[in-house]
Formats: sequence, C-alpha cells, structure tokens
Amino acid sequence: MTDQTTIARPQNPEPAAETGLPGFARRRPFALVMLVSGVIGWIASGILVLERLQLYRDPNHVSSCDINPWVSCGQVMSTWQSELFGFPNPLIGIVAFAVVITTAMAALSGAQFGRWYWVGLQVGVIAGTVFVIWLWSQALFSIYILCLYCMIVWAAMIPLFILLTVRNLVHGVIPAPARLVHFASDWAWTLVAIAYVAVAASVFFRFFTVFTGL
Repeated sequence: MTDQTTIARPQNPEPAAETGLPGFARRRPFALVMLVSGVIGWIASGILVLERLQLYRDPNHVSSCDINPWVSCGQVMSTWQSELFGFPNPLIGIVAFAVVITTAMAALSGAQFGRWYWVGLQVGVIAGTVFVIWLWSQALFSIYILCLYCMIVWAAMIPLFILLTVRNLVHGVIPAPARLVHFASDWAWTLVAIAYVAVAASVFFRFFTVFTGL
C-alpha cells in the first residue's frame, strides 16, 4: 500500500530567528539590496571596460559620456589614476560586483552563509569603498573631471557598504555594543541618504563655477 502522507512545507521561507530584525537586514530583502546595487555597479563597470577597449582601438574615440570638458569618461581614462594597478580600474568592478550578484542570487535561492563568508564580504566591500573614496578625491581635487559611469559606481557602493555593515552589526558578524547596533539599524537608510547628499554637495561645490557659470 502506497503511503499517501503529505509532508507539510512552511509557507514562510524566512527563518524564525529573523523575527524582529530591521526589514532590510532580513535574508531576502538584503539579498535584493545586494542584487540591485551589484547589477547597477556591474553594468556601469562593464560600460567603462567597453569604452576603454574602444579607446585602445581608436585613441580618437568619443565615449558615450564625453559630454563636456568637465564630464568626460574619455579624459578620465587617459589619466594614470584610471589604471592604478596597471590595468583599467573597471575590471576590478566587473569581478567584485559579480561576487555581490552571485551572493545575492544564492541568498534569494535560500542559501545560508557562514560568519566567515560575511566577514570576507565585509572586508572586500570596505576595500572597494576605500578605493572609491580615493577615486572620488582624485576626480574632484586632482583630475578635476567627472566620469558619469564612475559616479554610478559610487552610487551603487554607498548603500552596499552602509547596509552591509549595519546588517553584519545586527546579525553579530561584527561585534558591537547593543546601543550602537540599535542606533545603526534605526538610522541605516538615513545614513545612506546623508552619504548621497554629502557626495552630491561635494561635486556641486567643487564644480560650482562650472554649474553656475560664475
């Protein structure tokens, strides 16, 4: 006689341990944050790689974001800062954002990662953020030319860094006092907004004469 017993499956894929956590710090919402930021950063990096290859083939190539003398990916690519490690910087973005996308897709599929993995991802994102800050400083205070696709990468890194850090604080991956964890979880999205405003303000005031014509 065939056993017709049906095994009940839980309707809610979220672990019970996630009850009470901030929305963005739960597995699936945070995976979506990683997926969106990873895809945006990967596409921008990919476009920069393609533009750089075109410049290798044709030094007179006009890139798709050569808008004016102050917003020109082509001119930025001609500087030594664009190849800090001896190859085009966007190649790093292609690999790094691919890791973020892969992690996001695995998490959405139900994968659970150990603490060591989140620590490694945190270290990688911190390194990427430091590199982006350096590129931002070079664009504003040394090269004095903006790269549109580079700025898109900056925009992708801001929520990725802040929300990953807060997520790891909330989950105990990064040891911290309860008061700091509570503050970070409550103010996470506000910190993201402040970072965007700060970066936008730095660009505006650095290029104030360009924007205003004064």
